[in-house]
Amino acid sequence: MTRNALIARLVKYLPLLLLAMAWEGASRFELVSSSALPSLTKVAQAWWDLALGGDLVENGAASLWRLAAGLAIAIVVGAALGIGMAWWRPADIALGPLVEMFYPLPKSALIPVTALWLGFGDGSKILLIAMGCMLPVTLGAYNGARSSERVLVWSARSLGASKLRILRDVVLPSALPEMLSGIRTALAISFVLLVASELIVARAGLGYLIGFLGSNGTYDSMFAVVLTVAFMGFVADRMYLLIMRRALAWRD
Repeated sequence: MTRNALIARLVKYLPLLLLAMAWEGASRFELVSSSALPSLTKVAQAWWDLALGGDLVENGAASLWRLAAGLAIAIVVGAALGIGMAWWRPADIALGPLVEMFYPLPKSALIPVTALWLGFGDGSKILLIAMGCMLPVTLGAYNGARSSERVLVWSARSLGASKLRILRDVVLPSALPEMLSGIRTALAISFVLLVASELIVARAGLGYLIGFLGSNGTYDSMFAVVLTVAFMGFVADRMYLLIMRRALAWRD
């Protein structure tokens, strides 16, 4: 990494450093009650204690499993629905109104429904994440497939390509950029739904741990788990951006 690139990277994340300094200063100088906002050093110590005790790893593993399973289902089903609706007119007529109706629905409103259907275990969280994240992927795949250049489709048909071949070689590459953007949106939504559902109906997971620690008044540990979720979401987004760049390298 060159010196200019390193400086640019540091400048990019400077607001996070300033926020951390402001947090520590506000707590230490009692600008905000330390009981409501523990100092960042206390939060770091609480995080270390949780990690050593195994609570963070155990609940984090449960959360990651639910998130990965739900997101995987959303990507597979959402991509198939979106491309199917764009490629097959009857599917668009039948499913389009349903997608338009459910897209604005607050996905957290489905928490009681999934809990009623599947209880407090992993199934209800996986189903919630799958249902909540499927629509952004569906719309991304649909818009991408619909925007595929007609000239390319017509050219492939004139050359005798089958519908399956056109779908694979023309429509799917055209749909990929929009679909990947939809998956990125779904990735962010998945963390929100995961924590929200675990706060309400769970016996394990990072969301459950946040609620448990908060109800017991151990706010330094609670903030430690909140920051852990934020960091996990940040890392997941950065890793996904790298995957996107590699997947779309052919466009350059």
